[in-house]
Amino acid sequence: MSSPLLEVKGLTKHFPVKAGTFKRARGIIKAVDGVSFSIDEGETLGLVGESGCGKTTTGRMVLRLLERTAGEMYFTLGDQQIDLSTIHGEPLRQFRKHIQLIFQDPYSSLNPRMTLRDIIAEPLRAHGAKARDEVEDRVRWLVHAVGLNVEFLNRYPHAFSGGQRQRIGIARALALNPRLIVCDEPVSALDVSVQAQIINLLKHLQREFGIAYLFIAHDLSVVENISRRIGVMYAGRIVEFAETTELFSHPLHPYTEALMSALPQIDRRARGKRIILPGEVADPSDLPTGCAFHPRCPKAQACCSSEVPQLRLISEGHFSACLFS
Repeated sequence: MSSPLLEVKGLTKHFPVKAGTFKRARGIIKAVDGVSFSIDEGETLGLVGESGCGKTTTGRMVLRLLERTAGEMYFTLGDQQIDLSTIHGEPLRQFRKHIQLIFQDPYSSLNPRMTLRDIIAEPLRAHGAKARDEVEDRVRWLVHAVGLNVEFLNRYPHAFSGGQRQRIGIARALALNPRLIVCDEPVSALDVSVQAQIINLLKHLQREFGIAYLFIAHDLSVVENISRRIGVMYAGRIVEFAETTELFSHPLHPYTEALMSALPQIDRRARGKRIILPGEVADPSDLPTGCAFHPRCPKAQACCSSEVPQLRLISEGHFSACLFS
């Protein structure tokens, strides 16, 4: 059996809380706490959860924009398996062409002083492309691939709409022929109709070039449309993991059930079944004992406040971190 493109084991990120004149550590923020998953070639893995659950931090550690506190990450290139946790310097810089990023905000992620041509050409030049004609041809091809007009090449970011700016960001991410793209909420800042266009574009590019995506979002309906498997995160941990169709038809964790109930429903009878969670998302600097979700869980029992549930296999390919799944 071939190795997955990306394999993550026990990925953890703790931030120290410092206070006082000498900025001494007073505690830790457990932003990500023991996350494990894998992504196959050409697959889309969705990570969903409320703001602050650690999904973006997870993506940034995969990109090595944040250094991990603990855990292992392995990336497969041909017959070679690269330990992402240990490479540094020039080997890391050379490796970055294989994993790229699409940002959440399609405006602030673009340099307002650079034209469309220069924005897309920048990663090519940064990785050694010097022939002017070669760069120009590649830029024009990328602009066409994401559905933009080559006549726009001399325009600046302010001249484009939000959807067009995100297409520019996608073209820039594609410039170096990456194997994996981390999509950090790439459609959350866009209108619904434009969201559908961008999702369809990402799916088309995946079919065309075999790219894998780590798709980070808080909107389950968006993730359902593009992902083969989904991991649901809460308070820095994955609490449920399954194939998309299985997750939506048989959610096992109470948190997943609550997220599902918040999705817009056409059937009026279904609207009355919405689960309203009390309280706020768990504070990562002061997590509850036992299951971090138990203060908000409608199914919580006494043991939930003392025992930490582990992610365990419930049925084929379906994992849940609930004591009563």
